[in-house]
Amino acid sequence: MAMAFKMATTGMWVTDECKNSFMEMKWKKVHRYIVFKIDEKSRLVTVDKVGGPGEGYDDLAASLPDDDCRYAVFDFDFVTVDNCRKSKIFFIAWSPTASRIRAKMLYATSKDGLRRVLDGIHYEVQATDPTEMGFDIIRDRAK
Repeated sequence: MAMAFKMATTGMWVTDECKNSFMEMKWKKVHRYIVFKIDEKSRLVTVDKVGGPGEGYDDLAASLPDDDCRYAVFDFDFVTVDNCRKSKIFFIAWSPTASRIRAKMLYATSKDGLRRVLDGIHYEVQATDPTEMGFDIIRDRAK
């Protein structure tokens, strides 16, 4: 496995799989969402879960753990008031209250490095509980 991108601030590496999966989501629309996790031992950011094109936002929200941090990207498709089809990519920094302090700090300091690798994100949402990343928040930010 080739480690392509190093995040200088934390010494974390983002695997090629992360970048490739994101590009497939962005250009080929094969994924609706991607969940990323940090492996503290190997110091790698890896793909934790990928949602197929038929999955929705509720599937993404259900795949996030209640007691550990994650990053996620979600491809939100919608139709504007002018009847134009659009797509916006959301970056979600998930840091639930029940997660360890060490994990919260690690995810907070590594976030910007991952965002730089994932080129093409339109909006960012930071959430500590499901109400802070509800579908209505996503929908309102995109329009």
